Amino acid sequence: MDIRSTMDTMGRAARDAAKQLAQASTATKNHALAAMATNIRANIETILAANEIDVEKARSNNQRDSFIDRLVLNPQRIEAMAKGLEDIAKLDDPVGTIITKWTQPNGLEFSRVRVPIGVIGIIYESRPNVTADAGALCMKSGNTAILRGGSDSINSSGAIVKCLQAGLTEADLPQAAIQMVNTTDRAAVGMMLTGLDGNVDLIVPRGGKSLVGRVQDEARVPVFAHLEGLCHVYVDKDADLQMARDIVVNAKMRRTGICGSAETVLIDKAGADKNLKPIIDALIDAGCSIRGGEIARAADERVEAASDEDWTTEYLDSIISMKVVDGVDGAMDHIAHFGSQHTDSIVTDNAETAERFLNEVDSAIVLHNASTQFADGGEFGFGAEIGIATGKMHARGPVGLEQLTSFKYQVRGTGQIRPK
Repeated sequence: MDIRSTMDTMGRAARDAAKQLAQASTATKNHALAAMATNIRANIETILAANEIDVEKARSNNQRDSFIDRLVLNPQRIEAMAKGLEDIAKLDDPVGTIITKWTQPNGLEFSRVRVPIGVIGIIYESRPNVTADAGALCMKSGNTAILRGGSDSINSSGAIVKCLQAGLTEADLPQAAIQMVNTTDRAAVGMMLTGLDGNVDLIVPRGGKSLVGRVQDEARVPVFAHLEGLCHVYVDKDADLQMARDIVVNAKMRRTGICGSAETVLIDKAGADKNLKPIIDALIDAGCSIRGGEIARAADERVEAASDEDWTTEYLDSIISMKVVDGVDGAMDHIAHFGSQHTDSIVTDNAETAERFLNEVDSAIVLHNASTQFADGGEFGFGAEIGIATGKMHARGPVGLEQLTSFKYQVRGTGQIRPK
């Protein structure tokens, strides 16, 4: 079939599977998840071989190290993937949960009940582990998934999807509950964004700014997304220096290529004499390049001059911008002007200052005395996440099981009719 016919067939199959999956019991879904984990462990060599093809291609295309890091699978990462499936099985099933209920004076009983969204299209780049996380989260929340991974990870994702579909079969669930678009043709993305003739209910993009921007511009169905992760760490004058150094270095350097990686560190002017130079030293010792304003450059000649563009750049690399600001108000002004409402952190021992930051910074995730790299659904106790949403409608922050449901009202009566 041509690509249009193929995509339309996938959409119809996903819609049919969604009807069955929405009624599946928690036990059945958990059985599928356990079987998926078993199949991934049993096929580790096949997955590694497929991943090696993707990695070698990426290296031959001179992809940067942070990109390769996101792409590479090893036995430890595959085991983490399998365990992640088992962790999702342990989570409470949101489907059918009664959010609230009440009775009107006329005797009608109202219940607001969680239900699956339906068919979810996930469009992502380079990270093959997203294949397992996204497929499992959609399935456990009663949704079917159409996965369109990046061309860079197509072999890895294909091997993983086969394991997921084998798990579905063992639990007597339809394989169409988790499907993969097995083509690198970008036209497939466009077709998903138009909704596949009404069969896609939601799109979740996970990738770089160009991918997310295209999805937000072209989608004709609702989107959960963040355009970029311009994450900040603000070091207050009342910060513990050792804590500040540890948090800043971890926030930037633990994994530079993830959306929760800090891209800007803000230093309180009132504490700069104590904090500025040691934090610069710690970052440079960790292998990070710094682009800073005048005060940061004066403190260390190794700091490069920052341009206006640096304050709005998601480096996803061992580079960070640095600015000295006038207290927590200066930090919050900078974040409001340049941030992306993703994840921002304050380091301080002053409880009052911390509460101001937590309450006034308008980001999906705001932290006190903790690394921005905790912007992850697993760290929130969600088991895994399908992405981070920075919008303000329906879901915000890590999108886990509960966020992948909608609700409906069930109304029970005893023969009531409305009077004229």
